[in-house]
Amino acid sequence: MKKISAVFPLTAILLFIAGCNPPVEQATATAGVSNEGSTDPASGKAVRYGMITELKTEKVLRYKELHAAVWPAVLKKITECNIRNYSIYLKEVDGKPYLFSYWEYTGDDFAADMKKMAADTTTQRWWKETAPLQVPLPDAAEKGETWSMMEEVFHTD
Repeated sequence: MKKISAVFPLTAILLFIAGCNPPVEQATATAGVSNEGSTDPASGKAVRYGMITELKTEKVLRYKELHAAVWPAVLKKITECNIRNYSIYLKEVDGKPYLFSYWEYTGDDFAADMKKMAADTTTQRWWKETAPLQVPLPDAAEKGETWSMMEEVFHTD
């Protein structure tokens, strides 16, 4: 897996539907997650990503409402930017709601795709809706991002 370095607005991808950071914000400031992924040249397979962020307790319903009807232009942009198989999960831990997102990047130029996403005005409006609902974990907050990248420790096809 490649090193993290380009900005991604996961919230946008909320991706994403879920929002991805992600996204990324605008890009870097509100919904971003750093990342430099691409299709794994050794296998030709997509690079998998997992991210986490806290959700404001009083905003859980609003977050679900937004993601029950993600704007079609946001979904289209996610696809255009080579994001596939995107999912967001919600889990309460010690009384606090957390979001976990999983997605796959299938393109060849992650940085360029994330710049394209960040430049999209509809995606920017989406981030303005979703980012205020979330609480970055400390490592993401230090970088001005919303989502924290997770390390993949196991995978099987």
